[in-house]
Amino acid sequence: MQDKIVVIHQPDFMPYLGFFDRLLKAELYVVFDNVQYVRGSRAWTSRDKIKTSKGEKWISVGIKKAVYGAAINEVMLRQDSEWRTHHLNLIQENYRKTEYYQEILPYIMDLYSIPCEKMVDFNMSSIRMLMKLFDIQIEMVMASSLKAEGKSNELIVSIMKELGCSRYLSGIGAKDYFISDPYERAGIEVIWQEFKHPVYPQQFGEFIPYLSSIDLLFNCGIEKSRKILRGKN
Repeated sequence: MQDKIVVIHQPDFMPYLGFFDRLLKAELYVVFDNVQYVRGSRAWTSRDKIKTSKGEKWISVGIKKAVYGAAINEVMLRQDSEWRTHHLNLIQENYRKTEYYQEILPYIMDLYSIPCEKMVDFNMSSIRMLMKLFDIQIEMVMASSLKAEGKSNELIVSIMKELGCSRYLSGIGAKDYFISDPYERAGIEVIWQEFKHPVYPQQFGEFIPYLSSIDLLFNCGIEKSRKILRGKN
């Protein structure tokens, strides 16, 4: 097996810094696009948070009602412009006084101008935009292009075996449903992410962590954000 470190994660919308911290520590990102789309309070795939003058606020991608059990790559975007305009208005209203507003806004405007039919394509555009701004290069594979089968831990092990890779970097949240036996039987090392959220200059009072990564970029700019993400601030 190859010694590559692999991250397997859903294609979330404009993810928080911890997601990109994992990409910096890996050689391959498997985009978990064919697992079930999760709605409700546990859902991050179609939404993330920004900071406003009234505190943190969710911004949600406009999607058509999905059939229960639909995979992430089956969820379709609403084709009206209302949700895109709403996002842009919120972002501009709440970040226009940040130091690096003029540097970052063009990237955001370009993102929202991309025509997409599926949520996964829009989300991946947001991830690629942020990877570019953070200067992250990593090989990416769509899970739907693989033949791996199973559920939960067994599916991850199946993906790792198909890729011929032996080191899996997991987010700490996965410990709630982690079962070690399948990994041990397959000879796969599980590495647990150790991410300490950086504190950086932020608008509107007390610092709020775990927002979309655009919050760091608007407040600190591209060059400084790259250093902060890498723990060099």
